[in-house]
Amino acid sequence: MNSYDVIQKPILTEKSYAGISSKIYTFKVAKSANKVEIKKAVEEIFGVKVEKVTTSNYDGKIKRQGRFEGAQPSWKKATVTLTKDSKAIEFFESLS
Repeated sequence: MNSYDVIQKPILTEKSYAGISSKIYTFKVAKSANKVEIKKAVEEIFGVKVEKVTTSNYDGKIKRQGRFEGAQPSWKKATVTLTKDSKAIEFFESLS
């Protein structure tokens, strides 16, 4: 799996903004990716050193429109903590 296939997009919420100052970043990742693959992908794409990766799986919600019912897709979230001596990710620096 390609590094750009593992990391799908950043998650930008109030809680994730609070972690930027302490070098904690949140990403939506591929459901099949494990912690080792996520760590390698972040290090390769952004050129930083990762200390810790935590992951969470989320089930898709059931949504209705009138009498029709469907489901949003399930997804996986990864919270990445960088080492103290690592540089910050430039993309997030412009947001904080």
